[in-house]
Amino acid sequence: MKISERELNRATLSRQLLLERASLSLPDAMRQLVALQAQHPASPYIALWNRLEDFDPAALDEAFARRSVVKATLMRITLHAVLAEDYPGFRAALRPTLYASRLGYRYAAAGLTPADADELIPELLEFAQQPRTMAEMKTWIEGRLGAERLEGGWWGLRAYAPLHHAPTGGAWSFGYRPSFIAATADDPRPAPAGPEPDLDALRALIVRYLTGFGPASVADIAQFAMVRRTAVREALRALDDTVEHLQGPDGSALLDLPGAPRPSADTPAPPRLIGMWDSVLLAHAERGRVIPAAHRATVIRTNGDVLPTLLVDGFVAGVWRPTDKGIEVTAFERLPRATWDALADEARSLTHLLAAREAMPYSRHHHWWAKLPKGGTVRLLPPAR
Repeated sequence: MKISERELNRATLSRQLLLERASLSLPDAMRQLVALQAQHPASPYIALWNRLEDFDPAALDEAFARRSVVKATLMRITLHAVLAEDYPGFRAALRPTLYASRLGYRYAAAGLTPADADELIPELLEFAQQPRTMAEMKTWIEGRLGAERLEGGWWGLRAYAPLHHAPTGGAWSFGYRPSFIAATADDPRPAPAGPEPDLDALRALIVRYLTGFGPASVADIAQFAMVRRTAVREALRALDDTVEHLQGPDGSALLDLPGAPRPSADTPAPPRLIGMWDSVLLAHAERGRVIPAAHRATVIRTNGDVLPTLLVDGFVAGVWRPTDKGIEVTAFERLPRATWDALADEARSLTHLLAAREAMPYSRHHHWWAKLPKGGTVRLLPPAR
């Protein structure tokens, strides 16, 4: 069966709750969405505001405080918010990536080996049974490794060890100066020796990924988790009878779960104001399913920053930023009046969310606006009265 570009777009938007806001509990929403990018403290809140009816940010505050939702280094070695119950399995699936990236060159350059990490981590987790600031963690590392090995040792352990970010308060539960706390429950299964993949954990992650982001290729799955394609293929062998094989619009081989929603190409996709680093923009190797090729370099900057975007008819059509006067929208193409009216409604709702928390959460990234291509249509939403 072949799937068109628009059908692929609608399938992903449906599973990411972006075709219509859903009436789901926070745990059920997090389970469906798999993982929310959390590099910026505001982004998980904006992600859920985009996807849930009557989203109450206090519910996410409480979940972070109770640690039923946790923030940790996971997919693509970046910060994500996930259900606490999902963290052990996700980390087990990603352990080879964390091992290779964080116990590699910089860590090794400090004269440290993976065996040193295995020896240090139990003590580190005992120390982090209560929240510890960055300074406290570095002081502890220095006491064990010495000043000359501090930076390399902490750089590796802070992401490789099973640590969560501890809420520090502020507008979005976390600030820019992190604190750390030991994961409440690591995976009870013994970790594989060295960098070998845990195929059971990877298979479970693949199924969850297809639930939230499918249909997808092997390259897409590998991109989402930043795991080796050979490991993905090996994990998929045991799933061959439980996945459906499709042909993508470019002839590529795609995988999906039987019965998973795949809306028709003409399913309406309402405008949305998507936050920085939103997972729907980054979860696939082939990002054309949401980001037109002409706009990719504009919204994904060379240093990895991913600007807040507007989706129109399901595809990126511009960028937005909060200002002290409202939401400034820059459209890359001409938009009909009905679309501007719908974006104004979204902006009113978003302005209300931000006003209660932090009016301009992405202000440190506003320098990118001087580098936007000329010719876009700029409007302040909601329009002044």
